[in-house]
Amino acid sequence: MCFLCKGRIVPDTTTFMVDLGRCIIIVRNVPCDRCQQCGDTSYSNEVAKKLEQIVEKLKDSISEIAVTDYSSAA
Repeated sequence: MCFLCKGRIVPDTTTFMVDLGRCIIIVRNVPCDRCQQCGDTSYSNEVAKKLEQIVEKLKDSISEIAVTDYSSAA
């Protein structure tokens, strides 16, 4: 059940983006839980940890924008 609107939560995928100021990292096909009513998304601890690893790996090696797929990164 969604904390925001009490809607139904279902497994889904999303695109995660982080703007680090000097570069932008986009990760596609990230597993998430999404509310069917309001669209709010949340990540499991495992997914959040992998996203942190992906960002750490890419942030020093790119100058502007990096787009990667969740399943093939880190």
